[in-house]
Amino acid sequence: MDRAELTAYCLAKPGAWLDQPWEGDVVVKVGSRIFAFLGAENGDQRVGVKCGPTREVADEWLHRYPDDARPSPYIGRSGWNTLRAGGAIPDDELLEAVDASYDAVVAKLPKRERPTA
Repeated sequence: MDRAELTAYCLAKPGAWLDQPWEGDVVVKVGSRIFAFLGAENGDQRVGVKCGPTREVADEWLHRYPDDARPSPYIGRSGWNTLRAGGAIPDDELLEAVDASYDAVVAKLPKRERPTA
């Protein structure tokens, strides 16, 4: 899975939109909150997603894919991991991680910000 496919998958989610809150860094949001960090536009094949409600739950990814998963900088303690596409993580599991991150973020949105689709 390449960056373009990953971006397209994220943007196909109801209410999803692309933002660039920091120069050079691309994220996908639903409502006002980020559910996927796509990183710099340098061909990076990684995605930062919410992998669990706590660091302990998110650590499962690190144990299963030690070369392709790592805690996300700054927000890793809150259950966010950076996962590498094109490595040992199968594409379907990567997409499931995006789905779970989206669902976790939508569940925490105020009702007025939740997508209707």
